[in-house]
Amino acid sequence: MKRHVLITAPIPDTLLERIASVSPDLVVERDTLPRDGRPEGLLSEVEIHYTTDRTLPPEQSPRLRWVQGHWAGVNNLVDTPVWNSDVLLTTTSGIHAPNIGQYVVAQLLAWANRVPRWVRVQQGGQWPAGRRDAFLPDELAGRTLGIIGYGSIGREVARLARAFNMTILVTKRDARRVEDTGYTLPGFGDPAGELPTRIYPAEALRSVVAQCDYVVVTLPLTPRTRHLFDESLFQTMRPNAYVVNVGRGPVIDEQALIKALQRGWIAGAGLDVFEKEPLPEDSPLWGMQNVILTPHVSGMTTQYDERAVDLFVANLRRYLAGETLFNVVDRDAGY
Repeated sequence: MKRHVLITAPIPDTLLERIASVSPDLVVERDTLPRDGRPEGLLSEVEIHYTTDRTLPPEQSPRLRWVQGHWAGVNNLVDTPVWNSDVLLTTTSGIHAPNIGQYVVAQLLAWANRVPRWVRVQQGGQWPAGRRDAFLPDELAGRTLGIIGYGSIGREVARLARAFNMTILVTKRDARRVEDTGYTLPGFGDPAGELPTRIYPAEALRSVVAQCDYVVVTLPLTPRTRHLFDESLFQTMRPNAYVVNVGRGPVIDEQALIKALQRGWIAGAGLDVFEKEPLPEDSPLWGMQNVILTPHVSGMTTQYDERAVDLFVANLRRYLAGETLFNVVDRDAGY
C-alpha cells in the first residue's frame, strides 16, 4: 500500500530525494499551503504531512495520521483543528542544540567580557579615562549558571558551560527523570543528565534564579510558562545577574523585564525572542545599553534543513516499522 507524504516546508530537491528513498512504498509530493489551508488539488490521500507551520484541516484530509513540524515549537498549532484531533504531532526538537548552545555561550562571553562596551567605545572613537575599570572582564569560571528548562538546548548549554568550570543549576518539569529521551545529535548535549551540579523541579524556580549570575531560559510557551518571569521573579534575582532568553518571548513579561533593567534589579539581558515579533520600533529595549538584541536567529544554521530531514527520515523509518517516534508532542503539557 502506498503511503502519501506531503511536503510543504521549503527544503531542497536533494533532501526530498532522501525522504523518498526511505521506502518504495512512499509517494512524496511537494506543494504549497495557502492561507485558506487548502493546497492546490487537495491531496485527500495524504497520510503524513511535513510542514513549517500550518497543517491540513483533518476534515479535508481523512487519511492524515501524522504531522511532522519543521520547527521545535508547536504553540502556533494549539488553536488549530489538528491539535484537537487524534493526528500524531512531532517536532524537530533536538536538532537546534549545536547552534543555540553556541549562541548562548556567545551571549555569556559578551557580557563577561564587556563586549557591548567595546562596541560603544569604538563607535565613539576615543578611549575612555580609567579604561582598566571600564573594560575589566569578569570570568565565567566559578560563576553560577541557571538553565531554566533542561531539554536538548539546555543540555548543550550545560556541556559547553562545563568547559568554563561554571556551577550549573537546572530546572526540569520532572526532576526525577534526568535522561534525555528525545532526539539527540551524537556528541552534543547531556543524554544521561550527568552535567548539572544540581537538578531542581520546576516549582523551585525562585530558589534557583536567586543563586545565579547568569540565567538561560529555554522554555516552550504554554499556559503555565506564559509570563513566568514577572516582576516578582526579577526582584528575586541578583543585581549582577544576566538573563538570556532563547525559548519563547512571552515566557518573559517584557514590561517587567524593562522595569527590572531600568531599576537595576538585574544587570542585563540577551534576547533573541520577544512578546511581539518583530520587536516594535517604540520598545524601550532598543535604546538600553544593558541589552543585546537579536531578531530570533539563534535557531538558524546553514545545516538546519539537513538536520531536520535527518530527524524526519529517522521518524519515517520508525513510523513504517510501527515504532514510537521521536519528539511526540504531549498535548496536555503543550509541547
